[in-house]
This record gives sequence, C-alpha cells and structure tokens, in this order.
Amino acid sequence: MKRNIAAFDFDGTLTTRDSFLAFIKFACGTVSYYTGFLRFTPQLILMFLHLYPNWKAKERIFAHFFKGWQYSWFKALGEDFSAEIDMMRNEPTIQRLREHVERGDTVYVVSASLPEWVEPWCKSLGVNAVLATEVEVDEDGRLTGRFKTKNCFGQEKVDRLLQAEPHREDYFLTAYGDSRGDRELLALADEGVNVKASR
Repeated sequence: MKRNIAAFDFDGTLTTRDSFLAFIKFACGTVSYYTGFLRFTPQLILMFLHLYPNWKAKERIFAHFFKGWQYSWFKALGEDFSAEIDMMRNEPTIQRLREHVERGDTVYVVSASLPEWVEPWCKSLGVNAVLATEVEVDEDGRLTGRFKTKNCFGQEKVDRLLQAEPHREDYFLTAYGDSRGDRELLALADEGVNVKASR
C-alpha cells in the first residue's frame, strides 16, 4: 500500500493572514514597520503587477529590517512570535491537519515564511517537518540579509517536497494551499485542496 503524505501551505492556509508581515511588526514595532514599507512601495506595486520578482522584493524587505541582527536574537523572537500565531489560526484547515496526524500520515508544512516561527508552532500540532525559506547567517552569527535557500514559493515548493520525498510513485499526496504560490504544489498532488475556494 502507498504511504499517505499531506503537504500544507502555511500563510493563508493554516493561518488567516501573512505571518511574515506580522512578524516584522512584532519584531521591529509598528512605526518601523510602516516607515520601512513606505520605502519599498514602488517595488511592491511592481511585484503585485508581476513586473518585479517576488523573491527579490521579499529579500530586500528582509534585509532592510534584519540585516546585521544576531541570529540567536532573531531565532528567540521567532519562538516568542509563534505564540502570536494562535491569534490568526484558520481552524477548519488545522482540523484537516489534525486528522492527517491522527491517521498516522506524514505531514509537511511547505512555506515561503521562515522556520524560526513556523517550526515551533507546527511542532505543537504534530507536523513531521517544515520546509521553508531559510536565512543566511555569517561566521559571526549575524544575519546577512540574504536567504540561504530559494524563496519557498511556486515551483520551489514542489522541488523542496520532492527533495524530502523523492519516490513520488510510492505515496498518495494530499496538498492544501490558498494562493498562486501554491498552484504547482496542488498540481503535483493526487488531491489538491484550494482552501480559499472551499471557505
């Protein structure tokens, strides 16, 4: 018999809003959050028009707020922030996740957000592993402002999942997502669930 694997997007699927933006506000404060984003208004407009790469805008924003931070501090803030995620829970999809865990399925969360806050929160739900966008840290333990991996969005979600589970013929895959960044993952699945459409 084939194994059962479930892959969940995080932002907008297990949560009701974007955790990356919420984390910036949590870590840097409301004033810094809004003044920082005003600086990137042109790039954000171009990104929403699909004229500027999503990953480049995200990395530039990340560098603006966090370049030079000690990673240990950043990681601790991520763990603290994971408790805030409970205020943006998408309960119907979380219930689906729990059902997979209770059946003994292997459960992945595949997210463009960062594991520093996604992982602690997901572990409490019994998720087997988090595949996410990873940050680069220099030899002094500080954030460089760059990502160590590709932004885990679109085709990269498929690539990361297949890297973790390469024998596609050996398992039945159920995938959950809500946005254009999840289309490729839903297409890969035997059963793709568009959470936005099912609300």
